[in-house]
Amino acid sequence: MQWQRGDYTISTDPALLDYAAIVAGLHQTYWAAERDPAIIIRSVEHSLCFGVYHGQQQIGLARVITDYAVFAYIDDVYILAEHRGQGLGKWLVQTMLAYPELQGLRRWLLATRNAQGLYAQVGFGPLASAEPWMEIFKQQTEN
Repeated sequence: MQWQRGDYTISTDPALLDYAAIVAGLHQTYWAAERDPAIIIRSVEHSLCFGVYHGQQQIGLARVITDYAVFAYIDDVYILAEHRGQGLGKWLVQTMLAYPELQGLRRWLLATRNAQGLYAQVGFGPLASAEPWMEIFKQQTEN
């Protein structure tokens, strides 16, 4: 699917993904700066990806990890710095939440250190109860 807004496009077409641009873009973030490029590529290949394009140039991305039935996790959301301040991040998240194949999901999750305000604008809030949630968290250092 594809959405257009001025000179910008959001697309879920995997053939349009520019892996070199994605690796470079994610290496500019606090959460993926040290992530191995092979890990980035593998994660993209196994996710529902929403690429953001200015003309033919990929300038952003968001991944949805989902079972398409009850659960979705949003990860690796970024817009290159020179394209920020135009509402592209909010448009990107709204587009993911409205994606037809993801309607009716019971739970959407994400984690962010510094963009709570953006996600609150589209309905996200703190966990209602963090108590039942558990995790195994490992710093990724190799393939």
